[in-house]
Amino acid sequence: MMEGVVVKLPSFPFLNPTVSPSSSNCRLGFRRFSASLSAAVKEGSVSLGHSTRPDFPILHQEVNGSKLVYLDNAATSQKPTAVLKALQNYYESYNSNVHRGIHYLSAKATDEYELARKKVAAFINASDSTEIVFTRNATEAINLVAYSWGLSNLRPGNEIVLSIAEHHSAIVPWQIVAQKTGAVLKFVSLDENEVPDVEELRETISERTKLVVVHHVSNVLGSVLPIEDIVIWAHAVGAKVLVDACQSVPHMVVDVQGLDADFLVASSHKMCGPTGIGFLFGKSNLLSGMPPFLGGGEMISDVFLDHSTYAEPPSRFEAGTPAIGEAIGLGAAIDYLSGIGMQKIHDYEMELANYLYEKLCSVPNIRIYGPKPSDNIHRAALCSFNVENIHPTDLATFLDQQHGVAIRSGHHCAQPLHRHLGVNASARASLHFYNTREDVDEFIRSLDDTVSFFNSFK
Repeated sequence: MMEGVVVKLPSFPFLNPTVSPSSSNCRLGFRRFSASLSAAVKEGSVSLGHSTRPDFPILHQEVNGSKLVYLDNAATSQKPTAVLKALQNYYESYNSNVHRGIHYLSAKATDEYELARKKVAAFINASDSTEIVFTRNATEAINLVAYSWGLSNLRPGNEIVLSIAEHHSAIVPWQIVAQKTGAVLKFVSLDENEVPDVEELRETISERTKLVVVHHVSNVLGSVLPIEDIVIWAHAVGAKVLVDACQSVPHMVVDVQGLDADFLVASSHKMCGPTGIGFLFGKSNLLSGMPPFLGGGEMISDVFLDHSTYAEPPSRFEAGTPAIGEAIGLGAAIDYLSGIGMQKIHDYEMELANYLYEKLCSVPNIRIYGPKPSDNIHRAALCSFNVENIHPTDLATFLDQQHGVAIRSGHHCAQPLHRHLGVNASARASLHFYNTREDVDEFIRSLDDTVSFFNSFK
């Protein structure tokens, strides 16, 4: 059986196959923090992970003969029964197009679709639901800002400040816009803790800066940026700030009014909602001054043969039939998350994050990327890592085929960051509130077995 597995395991060239144990960032300085959270997030002896797992049918299955351990939540989250039922109910009971009908089904669908928008607004504390634009995903939301706001406001010599740790979705659209407008991209590197250098970012922001594009939580490093401070620095020179909140909105309280960000994007599928829908938050005064991104039905006020006038936001940016069922499913996901409480989710995940980091540090010759957790430095519930002389895709394949453990391998849509780290890929284990310590323990046992297997060929 093992010989058959070896045939299926791919092996790829590794830019830096030697991960020195001496470079491992596994000094443990967070036990007191983890212990204090442990008491705060458990009710009796039942953790949040154990109490919510029954709501997620997909988690209760075997994969390749082993119990599924799903640790790929930074790529997408699983969906609770409440979301699945909301989608089924829409298609079974009131499937209809929105905004354009007076009959019962259309009115019902419209009400539920717009209610979902209000739920998103309340979830991130937007001042009004008109500040929420539904998009296909966060990538489209960033492109909307790039093509609508960017092409209209950027001029030659204007600067856009980003970090080298941004997702490709937050880099490529601005590269295209910069080529069209003559704007210049300025990239901030990492500091000694493998976090985007906040002081360098502050110094990079200048009178030439027109936009700062940053993640809230890194999908590779697990680091959390001080968005409130960044917004203050940017606004001091008249620049706008776009926040990629895909890895924060599903895991912590996000208050757009408190952050004072000008734009913020997130994806439904990472927050227990359906795929195919995301959203853009934009301040009302900015959205009102932006031209349409796409043309067609829904986004117009009046159409003449020689010109058209456009609807007010958010309709101006939602051309054509929207993802109605997906929006309703997102609303159900928000209801579910809100029923638990985002602060409770965050506290539990912080405990689990520290536990994951501590256990990973026990694996020989491992290199974990990003900051070391401590009482003062908190990192998200994900770890990207490499093990000396073993390609991450080999690790991920063996974990799946032999142990039913689902992690991700690759560059995680962050090639510039991986080049900076000296590798072309990494493995990543990422948690959500329905994961448990037992999931982490099984992952570590499986990873130890996987490492032993590959080391046996040396």
